[in-house]
Amino acid sequence: MTEPTSLGKLPQAARPRQPSAISNALVFGWRAVLKFKHVPEQLFDLVMTPIMFTLLFTFVFGGALAGSPSEYLQVFLPGILVQTVVFNAVYSGMGLSTDLGKGLFDRFRSLPIWPLAPFAGLMAGDVLRHLIAASIILTIGLILGYRPESGPLGVLAAFVMLVAIGFGMGWVFIVLGFLVRTPTTVMTIGFTFLFPLVFASNIMVDPATMPGWLRGFVDVNPVSLMTTALRGLMGGGATPSEIGLALIAPAVLTAVLAPTTLWLYLRR
Repeated sequence: MTEPTSLGKLPQAARPRQPSAISNALVFGWRAVLKFKHVPEQLFDLVMTPIMFTLLFTFVFGGALAGSPSEYLQVFLPGILVQTVVFNAVYSGMGLSTDLGKGLFDRFRSLPIWPLAPFAGLMAGDVLRHLIAASIILTIGLILGYRPESGPLGVLAAFVMLVAIGFGMGWVFIVLGFLVRTPTTVMTIGFTFLFPLVFASNIMVDPATMPGWLRGFVDVNPVSLMTTALRGLMGGGATPSEIGLALIAPAVLTAVLAPTTLWLYLRR
């Protein structure tokens, strides 16, 4: 008979290296991607709303606001891209609120992982949503007659800026997801906050037609600054100051709210 091996005679193996923060983030990013695979209907709301905005405003208001739908589309399409990314950021908070309600983040917190990895996964899902929605809108715009004068490089730069905008705005609603109990309430509060920012901006109309007191707000509205920069990038006339002003809000939101998110997560 073979003598059973004692525990003391077992071969000693080196302890596996602990995964890096990037590796943790990629795992949770893949989790976000799998959500699209298993629940594809969630893309419907993300895509259909901006498509309807694009078609309705172009054909219903384009003639009155710019003389023709094609002329209006040249100004409106970069703005609707910004609007789409800003609105889609709300779904970060809704997704977090849903996961918190199911107890998933309590399980994540017990794992030996980088504390911000679950949120990095949420952001990865956001980036994918932003790129899918923006690509669809740009395709529709090209079909309708939109022509980016800066060419493919300008469009690529615009998409990079959209990702930066969505990344910064996403932290607002992740914090809201911690503070509010239900996904529906997150959505209601989120859109209540966003509607004045989006509609009191230069996305849809020229601020010169607005009352003076409102124009003062529109000129410093972060959404207006983002839209101006995106129009410049896609139209070939962006200046460094316009790009810098557009990125101030995403940078400040990330710097302030990312640590706040970690603090809220660890104190739950």
